[in-house]
Amino acid sequence: MKVVVQRSKGASVVISGETVGSIDKGLVLLVGITHEDKEADMKWMAEKIAGLRIFEDESGKMNLSVQDMGGAILSVSQFTLYGDCRNGRRPNFMAAARPEQAEPLYEAFNAALRSTGLTVETGRFGADMDVSLTNWGPVTLIVDSKT
Repeated sequence: MKVVVQRSKGASVVISGETVGSIDKGLVLLVGITHEDKEADMKWMAEKIAGLRIFEDESGKMNLSVQDMGGAILSVSQFTLYGDCRNGRRPNFMAAARPEQAEPLYEAFNAALRSTGLTVETGRFGADMDVSLTNWGPVTLIVDSKT
């Protein structure tokens, strides 16, 4: 499992002109799932991200998690995180889990995030989405459950 974590001052997902998910301050997560991923990976990743101390405290140090600062999560599925660009000019997406495997795991990931007490908004799995955000900092991390 790979997740791109972006600290955000605000974000939204729009599908066909309709806003389906939006947050104020918090984290935008671009979520990729591969064949080897299991529900345990989803739980590990949710706990890792919920506790990441990437927001500044009163001293200006990154000491607060999204939970500590009362933020929310916007979670967006993104199979293209497993695009292999090493050969040719067209990415190979064979490492991405098929939708019938990935969607239940993505839902389990979001449920695990919610179980930490966080508000979690989402896009729509498999949809063509317009994702907008104001990256705060900017702070962007890539968290991989296999490394």
